Amino acid sequence: IVTWNVGSAVPPDDITSLFGPNVSDGSADMFIILQEVNSMINKRLKDALFSDQWSDLCMDTLSPFGYVLVASQRMQGVLLLVFSKFCHLPFLRGVQTQSTRTGLGGCWGNKGGVSARMTVFGHPVCFLNCHLPAHMRNLEQRMEDFESILQQQQFEGGTATGVLDHVMFWFGDLNFRIEDYDIHVVKCSIDSNKLPLLWERDQLNMAKNTESILEGFMEGPLKFPPTYKFDVGTNTYDTAKKRKPAWTDRILWHLRRTGSPVPSHNAALQRTQHVYRSHMGFTISDHKPVSALFSLHFPFKVDMPLVELQVNKEWCKVSDATVRFTVASAYQRSSWDWVAIYKVGFRHHKDYQAHVWAKGEHATQVTFSEEDLPRDDCEYILGYYSNNMNSIVGLS
Repeated sequence: IVTWNVGSAVPPDDITSLFGPNVSDGSADMFIILQEVNSMINKRLKDALFSDQWSDLCMDTLSPFGYVLVASQRMQGVLLLVFSKFCHLPFLRGVQTQSTRTGLGGCWGNKGGVSARMTVFGHPVCFLNCHLPAHMRNLEQRMEDFESILQQQQFEGGTATGVLDHVMFWFGDLNFRIEDYDIHVVKCSIDSNKLPLLWERDQLNMAKNTESILEGFMEGPLKFPPTYKFDVGTNTYDTAKKRKPAWTDRILWHLRRTGSPVPSHNAALQRTQHVYRSHMGFTISDHKPVSALFSLHFPFKVDMPLVELQVNKEWCKVSDATVRFTVASAYQRSSWDWVAIYKVGFRHHKDYQAHVWAKGEHATQVTFSEEDLPRDDCEYILGYYSNNMNSIVGLS
C-alpha cells in the first residue's frame, strides 16, 4: 500500500522505487495506491477529457511486471487505484467502489473518503483512503468525519455490507498532528532520532486509547521521521511558515468487527505488516510518500474460476482462433459478456487487442475473425469478461 499527497505536482519520471525493491519479480500480489492530486476545477476538467497522468504513470510502471488495474475511484483530488497480478483476476470478485464527501459540510470532495472492496480468494477485503481536515485544532472534526465515512459507505450484495465487515486497510493524509511540544522540541527529537518521544503526543496514537471508533485499528511503529511538512524540492522541514512536522500520512489495518455477518476468520492475519516506511528521495511535494507491505494468511481459498477457457496454445491459421469455455453453474451470464485477446502486460480489462461477444445462453465457444487477430509478434492471453461482475472471471 502506498499513500502520497502530491498536491499539484507533476509526476516524476520514475516511481518504481515506491513499490519496493522486488517489484520486478512479481512477489507482491496486489498494489494499492493513493494519490492526493490537484483538485482545481480546470485540472479536473482536463483529466475528465483525457486520462489522468498519475493513473497513467502507475499503469505504465506496473503493467510491464504483470499487474493490472482492478479498481479505481476518484473524488476530486482523492484518487485510489487497486492493481493485481493478472493471474489473480478471476479470484477478485464483487469489486465495488464508494466515495463520501465531507468538505464544506459534505458538499465538497476535497476532503472525505474513497474505498474499493472485493472478495480476494473468497475473503472480503476493503481499502479505505481518507483525506481528513487539516490543522492541530481539528482533531474532533477528523474523528467525526471518519465516523461519518464509516457509516455512509455501504456495499451491495453479499454479507459484507459495511467497511468494517471486511479485513480493512485505512490510509491516506489523515492529518493528525503532534500535540504539546513546540517546533524546536519536535525538530530536535527528529534530529536526535528520539521519535518515541513524539509518538506519545501523536494525536492518532492518543485517540486510539480514547475514541471508541478507533477500537481494533492497528498500526506498525513509526520508525521514520514525520512526513509533513517539507519545503518542496528538499528534505528540509518548512522554513517559510515554520509549521510543526507531523505524521499526517498513515497506513492502518483492522480485522473484521465482532458481530459481523461474515464468518469471522480473524486468524487470517497471522503475519501482518512486514514493512512500514517513508520514501525521502521524492521531493516534488511537501509530503513524503509512505508505504507498507502486508501479508494475508487465509484459512481457505476460493480458487476455482467461474469460467474456464480452453484454447490451442498456438494459432497458426485462422481456424485455430476458436476459444471454448465452460461456465460454473453459479455464474450468471450476460449477453454483454465478451472474450478478449490481451497482450501480456495489459493495463486494465478494456485494454484488449480484440474482443468477441459471448452471446447466447448456451454458447460454449467463440471464434475470432481474421481481421481481429493481432499481427505483432508478442505473447497473448485470453480473458472472459463478465458484464454483471465488471471484472475478468476467466483467463487462458
